[in-house]
Amino acid sequence: MSNSKQIAAVLILKEVEKGKIDLQSPIKKYLPFLRQIWADTVTVHQLLNHTHGIDAIDKPLMFIPGSNFNYGNLSYILLGKIVEFSSHKKYSEMANELFKKLDMKNTFTYSSSKTHNLVLGHINNQNKFSVINSTQINEKSISADGIITTAKDLTIWNNKLHKGKILTPKTYKLMTTSKVLAQHNLFGKEKIPYGYGIRIYENDFIKYIGHTGLGDGFLSINLYFPNKDISIIVLENQMNENKDLSYFFEIEIKKIVTNSRLFN
Repeated sequence: MSNSKQIAAVLILKEVEKGKIDLQSPIKKYLPFLRQIWADTVTVHQLLNHTHGIDAIDKPLMFIPGSNFNYGNLSYILLGKIVEFSSHKKYSEMANELFKKLDMKNTFTYSSSKTHNLVLGHINNQNKFSVINSTQINEKSISADGIITTAKDLTIWNNKLHKGKILTPKTYKLMTTSKVLAQHNLFGKEKIPYGYGIRIYENDFIKYIGHTGLGDGFLSINLYFPNKDISIIVLENQMNENKDLSYFFEIEIKKIVTNSRLFN
């Protein structure tokens, strides 16, 4: 699900490194099919950190771009189209080429024709599980929520991304540095910086960066602790109908790990 956004952010930044995308340019430059006035105002940077204000393609902006934070999938769907415009390739082709280069053998973009190894998602209603037979994911939304992977492959991703094997130090800093603040229960009750497809938690004792994913009967977290070189990755094919219980196990696992000898 939304851990897929980190891949889209990286593919955008790799095009930035080639000089083909300017993060501060209006998205109209890369999405000429957009007819809305706001396409001349919203920047690529604002799509990446959810400060764009777009509610729907056919609606006015919710707020002045850059003035607020509103999380959603649409901005990353548009970012996938920007990758295609810049690279002259399909988003799935760009993503799968990167996974192959990184030796992530069990990671690929969702396709309705490639589902034989996929588990089904489930909804948990008071410990009664029902299968989700339909998916919101489609070939048009894969840059927002459509990467299929394993915990082992995400470990490879973390080690390569956070140790300078994918992006240059300059673009990696852009991805993981932000003044935009947003709250998520997995990271605590306080607002913390949101970068490009990644949240950044840091206090006097601990630092970790990562993201979450939720939907279609699936739930995921991918956290990396740079000072300890440790990843916490949890992938579930169930999500609780009670949204207050989302990430309950993940929060407890994070507590166990951070209170263990690994962090003493």
